[in-house]
Amino acid sequence: MSRSTKIEIGKQKPEMLKELWPGQYEVFSHFEYVSGVPQVLFLVTTLKANGKPNVCFHSWSSFYGDVGGYYAVMGGMGMYTHTYQNILREKEFCIGFISPEYYDGCIKTISENSEDADEFEVGGFTIEPSRTVKCPRIKEAFLSFECTLQSATDLSGKGICALVVGQVQLAAVEENNHELGKICGKDGFMFNVHSPKSAVSGEGQTTAVAILDPVRIMNE
Repeated sequence: MSRSTKIEIGKQKPEMLKELWPGQYEVFSHFEYVSGVPQVLFLVTTLKANGKPNVCFHSWSSFYGDVGGYYAVMGGMGMYTHTYQNILREKEFCIGFISPEYYDGCIKTISENSEDADEFEVGGFTIEPSRTVKCPRIKEAFLSFECTLQSATDLSGKGICALVVGQVQLAAVEENNHELGKICGKDGFMFNVHSPKSAVSGEGQTTAVAILDPVRIMNE
């Protein structure tokens, strides 16, 4: 299959990429937009200093482990956010993977996130007690990880976003979560396609929520 012409872009932001909001290219690298890499979406739950539950809609992460442990590697965690401060203070957090039908509730937790807000109520989610950490899980999540803080690193040194690594202590998994129809369907994982932009013109403002579509199924 033939490929279109490739545009090479370096560490310096191209002039054709214009800000849509102040500080856009400080919070996000220009590589974020010209690459168009989809990222899985999920919710991070923590406890605020006053004991109220906090919910953060997040992406920019990966999950990996070996015999030494399984880890949630969360990039792009704003160092100014409740969630980051809660994680540093409590040394723990939960992750909940939730299907696209709950998207609107997830978005509400972004705008209605005051210190006194119960963000489970804001998003319309149900508290489910955790077993290994104090912060609650989300009952509506089809997959949850209870995590303890492993490390937090300011990769760029700019004090904007941190890379947070948590070690999974327990997973709560729905019994049909191994089925491809569940993983890839409308009731499975949702992905963030974050405003991909043309590497030539800089145009493009559309953000999408996507689901997986298997193109080949193999039996081991």
